[in-house]
Amino acid sequence: MAKKAKTSSTSSVLGPITQVWSDVKTNKSLHAVFGISLTFIAGFAWLSSMSSLLSWSADYSSFEGNFSQILWDPEVQMANTFGKLGAAVGFYLTVKSFGWTFLLPLTWLILLGLKWGLHIPFKPLTWLRRILVWTFLLGMGTALLPFGFSDVYVGNLGHYLAFWSSQFMGVVGAWFAWLTITSAHVVWLFKMTPQTWRKAKEPAPWNDELGPEDDDEDLEPLPDDPAEEVEWNLGEDPLETPDPILPVAPPPPGVVDLPLETVEPIPLQSEVFAENEEEAPKGSLATAYDPRADLSRYQFPKLSLLVDMPVGNAKVDAEELEANKERIIETLRNYKIEISKIKAAVGPTVTLYEIVPEAGIRISKIKSLEDDIALSLSALGIRIIAPIPGRGTIGIEVPNRSPQMVSMKAVLSSEKFQNTTMDLPIALGKTISNEVFVADLAKMPHLLMAGATGQGKSVGLNALLASILYKKHPSEVKFVLVDPKKVELTLYNKIERHFLAKLPGTEEAIITDTTKVIHTLNSLCIEMDDRYDLLKDAMVRNIKEYNQKFTSRKLNPEEGHRYLPYIILVIDEFADLIMTAGKEVETPIARLAQLARAIGIHLIIATQRPSVNVITGIIKANFPARIAFKVSAKIDSRTILDAGGAEQLIGKGDMLFSAGNDLIRLQCAFLDTPEVEDICEFIGSQQAYPEAYALPEYSGEEGGSGGGGNYSADERDALFVDAARIVVQSQQGSASLLQRKLKLGYNRAGRLIDQLEDAGILGPFEGSKARQVLIQDEHHLMERLNGQ
Repeated sequence: MAKKAKTSSTSSVLGPITQVWSDVKTNKSLHAVFGISLTFIAGFAWLSSMSSLLSWSADYSSFEGNFSQILWDPEVQMANTFGKLGAAVGFYLTVKSFGWTFLLPLTWLILLGLKWGLHIPFKPLTWLRRILVWTFLLGMGTALLPFGFSDVYVGNLGHYLAFWSSQFMGVVGAWFAWLTITSAHVVWLFKMTPQTWRKAKEPAPWNDELGPEDDDEDLEPLPDDPAEEVEWNLGEDPLETPDPILPVAPPPPGVVDLPLETVEPIPLQSEVFAENEEEAPKGSLATAYDPRADLSRYQFPKLSLLVDMPVGNAKVDAEELEANKERIIETLRNYKIEISKIKAAVGPTVTLYEIVPEAGIRISKIKSLEDDIALSLSALGIRIIAPIPGRGTIGIEVPNRSPQMVSMKAVLSSEKFQNTTMDLPIALGKTISNEVFVADLAKMPHLLMAGATGQGKSVGLNALLASILYKKHPSEVKFVLVDPKKVELTLYNKIERHFLAKLPGTEEAIITDTTKVIHTLNSLCIEMDDRYDLLKDAMVRNIKEYNQKFTSRKLNPEEGHRYLPYIILVIDEFADLIMTAGKEVETPIARLAQLARAIGIHLIIATQRPSVNVITGIIKANFPARIAFKVSAKIDSRTILDAGGAEQLIGKGDMLFSAGNDLIRLQCAFLDTPEVEDICEFIGSQQAYPEAYALPEYSGEEGGSGGGGNYSADERDALFVDAARIVVQSQQGSASLLQRKLKLGYNRAGRLIDQLEDAGILGPFEGSKARQVLIQDEHHLMERLNGQ
C-alpha cells in the first residue's frame, strides 16, 4: 500500500509537468515563446556574470554577510551593471562554480533558446558534451596556474579540484594529468591521425611524367552565342506606322580562329601493361583505386580534329524580319486577332516570333491558323507554340531563308559543354535561341530517335557518340554497337580495344547479324543481373555509389567486386530487328529499359520507321527521352513524340527533343564522316587494352548463361593451361589473381575459373571464401591435363 501511495504521489507531481512539456513541443507558438524566454534569461545571466567578473572587487565583500539582508537593504549599493539581482546571479554562477569558464554553458543555453525560438541551425547535444568538457578543463587549468587568481575567476569548484589533484599527485603531476587529458581530447575532437600530420607537412604531389590530359589549353571554352532579338511595340495601327527595324547582324560563329596544335599519333601497342610490373601487396590500401591507371597516358580527342563550318550567307536581314512581321500581323488581323507586341529571336535555322495578343483573344483561335500563316509567309515548317511555357506569350517558329549550319566544333568548344559535370553528357546542338543544348544520358536514362531517310538521324547518332568520346576515358564507358545496315557505324571499329564491348569469341565488335544481336541483348541482361548482385553485396543503390565505394577500396576484389564502366547500347535501325526477330529482340530490350538504369546500362535506339508495330507500347513506356527528326506523316510524329510537329520540320538536322514534358526545337550539330574517321583514328592510334570489353557468355536456351557448364578440350580458353599453372603455383583460386597475372578482363578471368572447376583443378564456389585448389603441384597438374 505504501509503495502504491508513493507511486501515485509521484505521478500526481510529474503528470502536469509532462503535460506542459508535451504542449510546448507540439505547439509551435509555445515552442517559440519558450525559446525566446530561455534566450533572454540565459542572456541576462551571461551579462550579469560578465559584469561580476569586471566589478568583483567592489561587490565581493558585500556577500560575506547575510545575503537576504543585502538584497533588500536600500543602503547597500552594487557596482554590477544589473544591480543586486545581477550581482547575486553572477556571484553564484562564477564564485560558486568554475569561475569565468561558466560563461560557456550560458552561451550554450543562449544558442539553445535561439534554436527553439528562431530555428537557427544548432546541434544542442553535440555541443553540450564539448562545452561541459571544456568548462571542466579550462576551469581546472586556470586554478592550477601559479598566479593566485581570485575566486571569481577560478570558482570554488575549480579551487577544490586543483587543491585535491595537487595534494594527490603534486603540482607537477596535476599539470601532467591536465595536459594529457586536454591533448587526448583535442586529438579525439579533430580526429587527428599520423597520416594527417604527414599530409600536412608534405607538399602536394606532382606527376612530371603524365602531364596534362588535354593539350588544347590554348583553346578556352567559348561562351554560348546570345540569340539576336528584335522587339516591336505595336501601336493602334501597326500596319500604317511600323517601328523602324535596325539591320540584324548574323549570329557570331561558335568558334573563333585559334592556333591549334597538330597531334602526332601515338604508336599502337599491343599490350597495355608495363614490362616490369610488380604485384601490389595485399595490405596496400593507402591510395584510392584509379580506373584510368591502365591507360594513364590516354589523350582525349583534340578539338583541332573537327572542322570549322563556314557561315556563308547564313543571315536574317532586316527586310526578312520586317516582311515576316507584317505578314503575321496582317494574317491575324484578317481573323480579327489584334496583338500588342511582337518580338523576334533569331536562331540558326528558325526565327521565333513571340506575340502578345490583346485581352480576350483565345489561344485556340490562333493555333488553328497555323496553315494560314504558313500560306501567307510562303514557308514550310511553320510551328505555333501556344503558349510558350513560363513566358506568357505565343510563339510562331518561321524557318530562315538561309539557315545556318551548326558545327560540332562550336558545340564541343562551348563553355556549357567544357564545364559540364554530367555523368554522360551529350551535345545535341543549338536551340532556336542560339544556345548550346547539352543533356545527360545517365538521367534520361534511355533515348529513342526517329526520322525519315536523309533527315539527319545518322549524323545525330555520330554527334551523341562523339560527345561522350570527348568527355569520358575508355575505362569509364563502353559501347555496344548494333548496325543492321552494316555501313553506318563501321568507322568505330578502330576504337574496339578502347571503347567497345562484345561477346567473347566474336571477331567483329560491331554487330550486324541478327542472331548475334539476340545473344548480345541477352548477354547484357546477364551483365545487368550480375551487376545488381554486386550492388546488393556492396549495399548501394546505383553504379555511381558503387564505383565510389570501390575506388575508395571499401570493396574486396577477391570477392568478385570490380570497377563498373557505363555501357551504352546503340541500335541504328531498330525496325529491321523487329521485322526479323520480333519478340526475341523486344523482350530483352524491354528488360534492359525497365531495370538497367541503376547499374549504368543505357540504350539509344534509332529507326526510320516510327510506326506502332515497331515502337510498341512497352518500348515507348520505358523511353521517356525522345528525338524526332523530320518525318513524313503526322501519325509518325505522334508515335514517336505523342504529339504532332515533327512532320513540319524542315529537315537537315532540324529536330524536336522531348524529355517527358515540353518539346524543344533544336538544330543538330553537324559531324561529317571524315571528322568521325579522324576522331577514331586519333583514339585508335593510342595505347589500348589487350582486347575489347568482354560481355558475359550467352549460349542460348540449352546452355543458360554460359557459366559453369561442361567444357571440352576444344572449348577451353587459349590461356587455360597458363591459368592452371598460376593457380597451382600460388595455391589460390580467384579471378582477380588471373586478372593481374594474365592481364585479362574480369569476365574472361571468370570463365577461366569455371573451366578450371570443370577440369577438377578448383573446388566449387563457397561464397566469400576462396576456392580450394585440388591439385597440389605441377606434376599432378600435367598428369590431370594429359589424361583429359
